[in-house]
Amino acid sequence: MSRPAHVVVVGGGITGLAAAHRLTRVSSRDVQVTLLEAGERFGGVIRTRQFAGRRFDCGPEAMLAAIPHGPRLCHELGLAGELVAPANDQPFLWTRGSLRRLPPRLLAGVPDGTRAVLATRILSPLGLARAGVDLLAPSRPLTTDVSIGSLVRRRLGREAHEQLIEPLLGGIHAGECDALSVRAIAPQLAAALARGHGLVRGLRAAARETPAPVGPTFLALEDGLESLIVALVEHLATRVELRAGCALESLAVTPGGAFALALASGETLQADHVLLAVPAPAASRLLAGIAPPAAAELGEIDYASVATIALAYPPDALRRPLTGSGFLVPRSEHRTVTACTWSSAKWAHLGGDPVLVRASVGHSADERSPALADDELVRIVHDELAGAMDIRGEPLEARVSRFERSLPQYAVGHLERLGRIEAALAEAPGVHLAGAAYRGVGIGACIRDGESAALAIAAALDPAAGSAQATSTRQASG
Repeated sequence: MSRPAHVVVVGGGITGLAAAHRLTRVSSRDVQVTLLEAGERFGGVIRTRQFAGRRFDCGPEAMLAAIPHGPRLCHELGLAGELVAPANDQPFLWTRGSLRRLPPRLLAGVPDGTRAVLATRILSPLGLARAGVDLLAPSRPLTTDVSIGSLVRRRLGREAHEQLIEPLLGGIHAGECDALSVRAIAPQLAAALARGHGLVRGLRAAARETPAPVGPTFLALEDGLESLIVALVEHLATRVELRAGCALESLAVTPGGAFALALASGETLQADHVLLAVPAPAASRLLAGIAPPAAAELGEIDYASVATIALAYPPDALRRPLTGSGFLVPRSEHRTVTACTWSSAKWAHLGGDPVLVRASVGHSADERSPALADDELVRIVHDELAGAMDIRGEPLEARVSRFERSLPQYAVGHLERLGRIEAALAEAPGVHLAGAAYRGVGIGACIRDGESAALAIAAALDPAAGSAQATSTRQASG
């Protein structure tokens, strides 16, 4: 009998855990899976902690419902009954001293010229008129990748970019839209232009052809997203060798074509396939000796540092009711806070006394916030929220959670960079990459990427079975 194939997954965040889980379900031959995590806990940036008497997500708080991989994984693990939709999903924008309701018919972050946009007064009459020029000017397909900022300003003007696009698309990635790739982050904008009738009209046509799915935009877990991590670890415990506190020092190719993994403990593992589900800088370091061109490209992917500040207030401290899900802050406001979630209003399971809110700080051009001490950061954030929300009094409790170099920046040319990385890795068959640095930063996107890598490994181990499993999974994903 031949020995079992050995697959080592490096990285115990949601990507690596999802990949290991899928491997245990799709592999048709005897496969030994080892998962290495350098830290003492699994889950990466997903952190649920006790805060003000409730289970509170300090990192990501929800997953996009439109990406089916997250909800499907929850169903597989018996967590379907824990999935919850927002009780209130109306966002606001804090601009020019007021909270202004974002219009419900916002097309990919682009104003569509309806009365709803006018009623919000987010754009001035001059800004609306400038954005309206797009309705009259024909457009051409993009021939090269460009930044989101340059495209939007050219079609809709500076004000629409600063007041709508930057806080929405830039905020998601904690990046500067003048550096972020249209093709990697907002391909719907490029597709709209290719229709030839301008950005807004192209988006309208796409919306008519493919209506938005019915149902909530986001889904969370009532006991916190870390319950997904706990369920994955419990499921994998009898199927996969899970090793926390186990750092990988180096990766080399053996004379027989396998891989030798040297651990910080001095131990060496042998593997037939290696999945690097780690941030791009770590992957770059590990690949420097076996795939230098891929390592060089990975080293060029930059990251932004962010933090969340959870605050608990007595109900009477808020002079006005929280009638929405929270607000975004344009960079042009020059605030420390980039966004605020009204957690007790957005999620029914977080309602009650005290009232919980969560502020986000940090972006790719912000060097000040990461250097502030926790107490100073809490003071600044509280002062800004007090001004936006008319809060009186001090918070009862506060928690700062920092995520250093946690959000990869998809710079212009990002997809072309991925193509060069994949071409370089073809020279090192058996090495795979997955994670937030490549094809999406959300939980669902990371699960999807980890599962795709698992399917690729299964196909390499057994091409016929791997192909059938990939087809089945694509059908299940819709």
